[in-house]
Amino acid sequence: MMPTKQLSDPVVRQFVTAVNAHDKAAFTAVLTPDATMSDDGSDRDVTDWTDREIFTTRGHMDVVEESDDGRELMVEYRNDTWGSMRTSWKFTVEGGRISRFETGQA
Repeated sequence: MMPTKQLSDPVVRQFVTAVNAHDKAAFTAVLTPDATMSDDGSDRDVTDWTDREIFTTRGHMDVVEESDDGRELMVEYRNDTWGSMRTSWKFTVEGGRISRFETGQA
């Protein structure tokens, strides 16, 4: 696993840090106000999805590897609902914040 502090993109590093700390304020701060996301190819409501998949279920990201200058991650993701699974994450960063992220089973 890659230590979070070694992730290349500082904005993605903030995202992973916020998820793993269950810090909703820090997580929201790293997203643009109009950020969008998809899960397994289907667009989802960011607030609803993150509450259900991250914050109320103790979501955690263990980064296995990164690519695309740190904007694509392979992750062992786990939460209290689904257990552990290998997932891919892709981030669009604009103006120092994440405007879109896409995740899905890898």
